[in-house]
Amino acid sequence: MGEKKLSDHYYSKQPHSQMKTDTIQVTLRHNDYTFTTGTGVFSKRRIDFGTKLLIESFQPPTIDGPFLDLGCGYGPIGIVLASMFSNRMITMVDINERAIELTKQNITINLIENARAYMSDGLANVAERNFAAIITNPPIRVGKKIVYSLLESSYDHLQEGGQLWVVIQKKQGAPSMKTFLATLFKSVATVERQKGYHIICATK
Repeated sequence: MGEKKLSDHYYSKQPHSQMKTDTIQVTLRHNDYTFTTGTGVFSKRRIDFGTKLLIESFQPPTIDGPFLDLGCGYGPIGIVLASMFSNRMITMVDINERAIELTKQNITINLIENARAYMSDGLANVAERNFAAIITNPPIRVGKKIVYSLLESSYDHLQEGGQLWVVIQKKQGAPSMKTFLATLFKSVATVERQKGYHIICATK
């Protein structure tokens, strides 16, 4: 993402570190899941608190349509939502080639039939503009400019009445993100707060 050289981070297109995989088992929304994780992806040893809070807090919009997991990592958000809402198609994208490989494995491991995963730098490769919900734990480390461009692009890929769900810590700029989202979306609400993390829902 962007012109800055990112040597080997979870937001690198092709991590160069040697791939070492691990398996974690978690219970989310009262269901058990198994995830293969690996070197060079975000939060490989456990599902981080922000992602977990986002998964547990999410409520589907009333409108029909598919969901997008933006910056899916190894896939916990999209896979859990695909399991919970089997009538929805879940698209999962990430800039990280290794993350997409792991996500595809995890879709298979967890017997998910209504999800697909592919590489995309933000929403650059995402053609659909009819999502009912876009869910993201954004890569704050890439900088405010890039993160806000992701939020702005998300607006364009939502249908009317669609929702953008974001997790961000207060110290990382939750209040200013809400202010920015309010310039784009019809309504913006903080639906959950825990341990300094805010779950923000913005409706188009």
